[in-house]
Amino acid sequence: MSQPPKTSSKSKSKSSSKDSSKVHKLALKGSSKVVNEFFEYSINTILFQRGVYPAEDFTAVKKYGLTMMVTADDQVKAYIKKIMSQLKDWMYGGKISKLVIVITSKETGEHVERWQFDVQIFGKSSKSKSSKKSTDKENASPDQDTPEEKTEAEIQAEIQSIFRQITASVTFLPMLDGNCTFNVLVYADADSEVPLEWGDSDAKEIKNGEKVQLRSFSTSNHRVDTLVSYRLAD
Repeated sequence: MSQPPKTSSKSKSKSSSKDSSKVHKLALKGSSKVVNEFFEYSINTILFQRGVYPAEDFTAVKKYGLTMMVTADDQVKAYIKKIMSQLKDWMYGGKISKLVIVITSKETGEHVERWQFDVQIFGKSSKSKSSKKSTDKENASPDQDTPEEKTEAEIQAEIQSIFRQITASVTFLPMLDGNCTFNVLVYADADSEVPLEWGDSDAKEIKNGEKVQLRSFSTSNHRVDTLVSYRLAD
């Protein structure tokens, strides 16, 4: 397992004279917290369901109206905590487009399973790598990037469905042989402030793998799509 990343402290708050801007920032922060929590429980659930660590290293907690398993191993717990702390900074700053959990065989070094969570932020224009001129403007269609308002119960029900799918995925995913480890990859905007402990990485794709699209969930500010890739058993 790679060294856990360290948190970086930086202030992102900007004073705004517009109340609507403040309301939007509060909504975005609340939505980011929901997504962040979802990621934390996703990492724990995948590690438990896929047997990356022994079942006795996990403890049961109630979340989303479900019994969720979270690691009780101090080292793994500290590693996830540091990942989540940095992730929170990037999420609040609207910098993340993708989070990936890769399971790798310790014996062969081969990536055997890859869980990808694509993050879409409503209202955030897709940035081109080359900076656009101020004259390049386009009118968005009325229904483009328009989030629907949802209650907390509706959001929780969608998240619940995803975790039920992750749990059920053991029925079609090949059994993981031998000892495995995991890495977390984050796709952040190019202008993100990155701590030194976070190194560049390749995509860690699964060679000749199968892909299964799972459910998605959305808040008033974010949409998260889930995809699992896995290597077919030889």
